[in-house]
Amino acid sequence: MVTLSKIYTRTGDAGSTRLSDNSLTRKTDLRVEAYGTVDEANSAIGLAVAFGLPERIVEMFDIIRSELFDVGADLSTPLHPSPKWEPLRVIQESVDRLEAYCDELQEGLPVLRSFILPGGSPAGAQLHVARTLVRKAERAAWRCVEEHGTEPSDEDAAGGINLLAVTYLNRLSDLLFIMSRVTNGVEGETLWVPGTDREAPKKRQRGTR
Repeated sequence: MVTLSKIYTRTGDAGSTRLSDNSLTRKTDLRVEAYGTVDEANSAIGLAVAFGLPERIVEMFDIIRSELFDVGADLSTPLHPSPKWEPLRVIQESVDRLEAYCDELQEGLPVLRSFILPGGSPAGAQLHVARTLVRKAERAAWRCVEEHGTEPSDEDAAGGINLLAVTYLNRLSDLLFIMSRVTNGVEGETLWVPGTDREAPKKRQRGTR
């Protein structure tokens, strides 16, 4: 149970913060950047929901928006070989559910022959914003992996990253793209036209370079 009786604490005024295992770290720690970007993405999803989305997508978000807090908690909890309490971790079942959502929504959508430009309805466009923020969070999480690894450690703030948390972000970005297509509808999609003002490349004659 989380109890928030007072929002400001003044404990971070010196540029430090505590990870979920209560270990002290700097606010510039890549893990803080990663779970902060997850929070940013979740806020973008909340705005998309506020704009109005298909009922089935809202049902999916009822689970996903809570799970993104789980992802943030996971990224902020260094892996420990014998933690004092069981930490909140992303599990394979959550990743599997995202893949099942992708398959469900993809059914009936036409095959794409080009990339889609972000846009469409306000809700659909906002899902594109959320998608890019989730990708940003995934990149930040991979930087955490590069810096902290994936192995447990019993030293304060020294443990690695749970790779399933990073995988979750990857699958979610795919799902958000599909959700934007469902929300906008095919008629609301604008396809990328590459090289708009360039001449089409001439075919090379056989034997020439």
